[in-house]
Amino acid sequence: MNILADLKPELVFSYFEKICAIPHGSGNTAMISDYLTGFARDRQLDYLQDDYGNVIIWKKGGPGYEQLDPVILQGHMDMVCASEPDYEIDFQKEGLQLQVRDGKISARGTSLGGDDGIAVAYMLAILDMDDLPHPPLECVFTTDEEVGMLGAAALDMSVLKSRRMINLDSEEEGQFMVSCAGGLSLTTHLPLKREEASGICATLEISGLKGGHSGMEIDKGRGNAILLMGRLLHYLQKEIPVQIISISGGTADNVIPDRSTAEIMVRRDDITEIDRLVKALRQILRKEYILTDDQVDVSFSPEVRPTSSRVLTTDSATSLLAALLNLPAGVQKMSFALENLVQTSLNLGRAVTRETEILFTYSVRSSVGSEKDHLVEQIGQLMKSLGGSISCSGNYPAWEYRPNSVLRRLMTEVFEEQYGRKPEATMIHAGLECGLFSATLKDLDCVSIGPEMKGIHSPDEELDIASVGRVWDFLLEVLKRMD
Repeated sequence: MNILADLKPELVFSYFEKICAIPHGSGNTAMISDYLTGFARDRQLDYLQDDYGNVIIWKKGGPGYEQLDPVILQGHMDMVCASEPDYEIDFQKEGLQLQVRDGKISARGTSLGGDDGIAVAYMLAILDMDDLPHPPLECVFTTDEEVGMLGAAALDMSVLKSRRMINLDSEEEGQFMVSCAGGLSLTTHLPLKREEASGICATLEISGLKGGHSGMEIDKGRGNAILLMGRLLHYLQKEIPVQIISISGGTADNVIPDRSTAEIMVRRDDITEIDRLVKALRQILRKEYILTDDQVDVSFSPEVRPTSSRVLTTDSATSLLAALLNLPAGVQKMSFALENLVQTSLNLGRAVTRETEILFTYSVRSSVGSEKDHLVEQIGQLMKSLGGSISCSGNYPAWEYRPNSVLRRLMTEVFEEQYGRKPEATMIHAGLECGLFSATLKDLDCVSIGPEMKGIHSPDEELDIASVGRVWDFLLEVLKRMD
């Protein structure tokens, strides 16, 4: 294409353009994986390609650096494929149509894959230059990071000798990622018993909440529709004998639910009073959430005719409300190492009612593994006391903050010299591949960096050209100063 031919650093953008011409969406990384192995063969570099498509390429240290300890450079080769509704592209077979505008690179009608194609381009450029001063390199290219870090989870890391690693998967220049949360999905199983009942069927609904990603917005104080439904039902039960049929809400364990519904059975004579109580709670919630969810709504919709249904028994309804009122949720602990960052949290993301049980699905996160484990124990004990149980899946490790990081200290010194200011050390309250590497490679000293990107995973994705150059200069100077 040669769209990026005039951009500097030339070699980095040359490889980025070549990568963009190769289809490499998550689950479709065979072609780019083979491209990387071909690159290594052509340059007589040692390499490994495993059954999952992960690739490791080794390079000896530069002149005078041959005997130093190696360093890992790491990024993932897959991208999130997103396109505008009216843009036709077959991501399985077609490359991207790059464009340059106002100092930014984007792709026409689609996501760009700067996350994490720029890491691949940086590493290939370094591997292709013979005169750079750097320690021995272990360049690790992983697959399917965007769909659960599957490549890194399957990688045999015993072949890696280094215990210092620069991950190239961050999107904010000047920000050093130094920790990430570990996590898992947890589902509670609460048995239910039912009985026949007659009356007026009605629907309660909590809506109008902002919701959001529980890794990024869990500290924003936003309402959880499922938990608020539990509060609404308890609020009604104190005044009126409402019978519960079902509760549902949410779309995924890691998304704060913005809507929830409950099917209930009521007496005709209680409809007016229930409507009054619902409106009263709506005003209470709007006052409580005026700064975070000022459009929260609570509605009550009774049917016009009597009917019969299988409702929860009194004991089952009591257990259900006890669970909703007492299960932990939201931010549990803030970090004392890094300001204004969540250390431990959990999100009740989904509720599903079946005939004989109700399931609540959580995303549990912490950058301290023992705190994550404690939350699991806490929920497990509460459910056991209510006659229920829990199950867990998708457990991934935390990347715990390293107070005395030699690598971070070096990188900070170089950054201050180059930028004239201090970098921001931060953590993300979500999973990163660094967590998998640090869990396997004992005493790994790791920092994650990257150039400025906006709108990742969307057709609005942009990569800042000048930022790519600055981070390139920074990365080369850090490698030069490693001893």
